[in-house]
Amino acid sequence: MQKLTQPGSPIRDFSVLLSPTPRGARLARLLATEQLRRWGLPLDPAQLIVAELANNAATHGRVPGRNFRLLLYVVGGTLRIEVTDTRGDRLPHRRPAAPTAESGRGLTLVAALADRWGVTDGLPPRKTVWAELTLPAPKSPEPERPHSGASSAPKGPRTREKEPLQAPPLPPGGRTHSGE
Repeated sequence: MQKLTQPGSPIRDFSVLLSPTPRGARLARLLATEQLRRWGLPLDPAQLIVAELANNAATHGRVPGRNFRLLLYVVGGTLRIEVTDTRGDRLPHRRPAAPTAESGRGLTLVAALADRWGVTDGLPPRKTVWAELTLPAPKSPEPERPHSGASSAPKGPRTREKEPLQAPPLPPGGRTHSGE
């Protein structure tokens, strides 16, 4: 099941159940990437975190016939990524990987990319591995500033001058404008 909220709502969330397979893990990353785009949020490092957590759920949290859940939500300036699987008996932990090892660095990567991460017990037999990212503040458009010098001169012929802005007329003496 997939749940979407309106882009303008203060709390945005996305939730989907996926099969605990390599295909399900890949689909989690693709769906998360598309949702982040719809919300206008940066893709990195969120898509990498989703990929790692979903791969861990498909690899280490796999129980035949039981799906894992991907949940993304934004509250204020924080994006929270949660992956819930049905292997609450297998808690993830970071361990040093040998330099030549081909796996074992997923949680180290998540810890390096996320601002916060952790594991929460759910209703048995579930556990949720989560990571949070602080989102960059929305950029407000910068006001145009006057430029001087030849570099800011228009190229080509001038068409017409803009009329100067005028202040609104002042009220007659002794009277003030109402705020209405």
